[in-house]
Amino acid sequence: MTALTAITALYRDRESLPLRTRLLFIFGAVAALHAAAVVLVLAGHTGGTGAQVLSWGLVATAYLAGVKHSYDWDHLAAIDNSTRKFVAQRQDPVSVGFAFSLGHSSVVTLAGVLVIAGAALVGDVMQDGTTGNVVLGLIGSGVSGLFLLAMGLFNGSAFARSARAYRRARNGSAVDPRELEPQGLVARLLNRPLSKVRRPRNIYVIGFLFGLGFDTATTIGLLMMTTAASLAGVPPFALLALPLAFTAAMTLCDSLNGVAMTRMYRSALEDPRRTLGFNALVTGISAVSALFIAVITLGGFIHAAFALDDPVTEWLGAIDLGEAGLLLVALLLAVWGAAALAAKHRRN
Repeated sequence: MTALTAITALYRDRESLPLRTRLLFIFGAVAALHAAAVVLVLAGHTGGTGAQVLSWGLVATAYLAGVKHSYDWDHLAAIDNSTRKFVAQRQDPVSVGFAFSLGHSSVVTLAGVLVIAGAALVGDVMQDGTTGNVVLGLIGSGVSGLFLLAMGLFNGSAFARSARAYRRARNGSAVDPRELEPQGLVARLLNRPLSKVRRPRNIYVIGFLFGLGFDTATTIGLLMMTTAASLAGVPPFALLALPLAFTAAMTLCDSLNGVAMTRMYRSALEDPRRTLGFNALVTGISAVSALFIAVITLGGFIHAAFALDDPVTEWLGAIDLGEAGLLLVALLLAVWGAAALAAKHRRN
């Protein structure tokens, strides 16, 4: 067996690798992105302390922008709901956050490279009302809205089953873990739309399509900062570090989120009798968040696609939920912490 054949076989069977090995690959890749950003800044400056200080300041700003962007509500809803779906199918989807973030940041990195190369196309995409901006915005919002709607319905079905199982368990009835898996009409209706999302790696494409909208202030701000830095004479290598630092930060935070959600949902399925209430609550929060974002996103999509002037879709299209993602994180952490304290109290 040649080395290439061995690598190909490892790639195809990577989901059968031990969990610790997969986590090592994921966070090793994240560490490599961080190292690459640092190397690019160093390679871009052979002298000139003032220029180095400017470059490091810009890289730090881009990094913080990536951290902020990873906590946008649509990111969290997509990762959390996708993780819940895979866990329900008895997978260990620790790479969901990494795959989604890498796909999403691929768009930003490509746009950053085009900005550095002086491509006028990116300016057209960033400018409101232009054909490129409208088309990519419709693709991004349409895909994200429909995907979150499907995931919200899928996990909403799981929530209903978990809630019913929780009520039966409180009355002393036995609970089969298979009862927590989405079944019935909703699961059958969503089988075809979600048939292509069979493995965590498929989320890369979803993340890429999410990013095509260029609809967040963070993404646009990063590209504008890259443009300004280019005009200020920052070396090309150092400029390349900006989208790479953004990617490194976003993949780190999204990967941590994906791993945390996997552990959260797995703990609910491994001991369903003791964690049914926790499982139902977290699944319900994820489903509601996905449906909530889907309504807002699809409302904005309809408003832009059909040039409507009604107040409802106009209001939905104007909602900015970038900061609200932190509320969702805080809520999930609070629920997880409360469940851990309750479990510790029961053991004592």
